[in-house]
Amino acid sequence: MKVVSVIGFFLLLKGIQSFAPPAVGRDSSTHLYAATLDGRKIAGDVTPLNNFMLVKIADLKEQTDGGILLTGKAKVKKTEGKVVSVGPGKTHQDSGIVFDMPVSVGEGVVYGKYDGTEIDLDGARHILIRDDDVLVKFTGDELTLESADVTRDSVLVYVERQEQSTEGGILIASSSKTDNRPSTGEVVKVGPGRMAADGTVMAMEVEVGDMVKFRDFAGNEVIIEEKEYSVVRMADVLAKY
Repeated sequence: MKVVSVIGFFLLLKGIQSFAPPAVGRDSSTHLYAATLDGRKIAGDVTPLNNFMLVKIADLKEQTDGGILLTGKAKVKKTEGKVVSVGPGKTHQDSGIVFDMPVSVGEGVVYGKYDGTEIDLDGARHILIRDDDVLVKFTGDELTLESADVTRDSVLVYVERQEQSTEGGILIASSSKTDNRPSTGEVVKVGPGRMAADGTVMAMEVEVGDMVKFRDFAGNEVIIEEKEYSVVRMADVLAKY
């Protein structure tokens, strides 16, 4: 009788465990919650749709190039990060063809200062941006001219600011001039081209080494290895020489 009682006890205990609620954890296949999004627990992963991508934002810059420490609001917000996941791509409204995403998981991207929607994912800063928001993509942990590349119909142009002087010979630094930003320079990187409605890639009209003139204020400034470059859409390039 004692043996039967013990067996019955274990069977009863096993039955109770089978009705126990699932534990909270990170694996959505076996647990109730998989992650936290903006402080709320969610089931499953955050999956970008359309031509959006999820990017983990790079850490804030803690000091200036001159070694001065930055604190609080003075810290520089970096508009770059690593691609965590990408959507399937944009569907053309007329042909229905899906345009593949120009970046891959693991690549670094630089995007516009005011682009995207920032979110908190598992306590880390992320941002959802479109493929059109990407100014430059790069491989490895650091943005260099060698590792950098541009997407779609963009070109990377090296622009050199020249100091100007007044009639009295006083030099005017580029940061204090009121004239337009430079709109000429040398092409150093060329994107593959813009996609047509049928999915074919249209050839670019410039190549590396060309000097170009583009629309004033058309380029987006990017600093690479302490030098200034502009990312310009092919449609905004007016002439080459």
